[in-house]
Amino acid sequence: MAQLAESGSNPDVDLLYEINGLAEHTPHWFDRIVEFVGEWGLLLAMVLLVVWCWATVRRRGGTDAAASVAALVWTPLAAGVALLVNVPIRGFVERPRPFVDHQGLDVLVGGKTDFSFVSDHATITMAMGVGLFLANRRFGLAGIALALLEGFCRVFMGVHYPTDVIGGFALGTAVVLLLSPLAMALLTPVMKAVEAAPRVGRLIRARGAAPAGEEKLIPGARAEHTEERDLAA
Repeated sequence: MAQLAESGSNPDVDLLYEINGLAEHTPHWFDRIVEFVGEWGLLLAMVLLVVWCWATVRRRGGTDAAASVAALVWTPLAAGVALLVNVPIRGFVERPRPFVDHQGLDVLVGGKTDFSFVSDHATITMAMGVGLFLANRRFGLAGIALALLEGFCRVFMGVHYPTDVIGGFALGTAVVLLLSPLAMALLTPVMKAVEAAPRVGRLIRARGAAPAGEEKLIPGARAEHTEERDLAA
């Protein structure tokens, strides 16, 4: 399996050269921006998006506040679990980085000596995007869009094949969705206990937020009779 995508006629390799070839026609400063965004920037953006969603959930309050926060807690945990699952996958497939087997790639970031399949960055960002979707559809769609951008950046940078990215997307999504019922069953009662505690209850519901059984109409809020209702409702 280490010989995956060694043929130049492979569509995976062809798409790699097409996307990475764009770097030859972009200014040096743009490549440096993509390098930062693809390596660290989008990961930081995903973290900030989770925090923003949490702040929105706290202000809204309502019946589903504890469940929504539980989904947000599960989001980074799921990304961590997906990374652990990827360890044996990488060791089994043993696919070299694309620049090892293919000449002429414009590699924007150095120091990549580990295996290529599947992409950790794609796995993390998609796991967090899907996890956000379980808490709030609007934030989740934004997170999934960031994950797709991350995948494009990894191929543009010359450090992953397109199928590395697709595999990362599939792995992150599978871990979140398959383990979500168990995670929510464990985390939701904990968040409800935190919500009821006088000192730490504001982690779940901000002062002035709608009490349980009521909904505060702010952007991204759950509503029992609207199409914008979140999956965790």
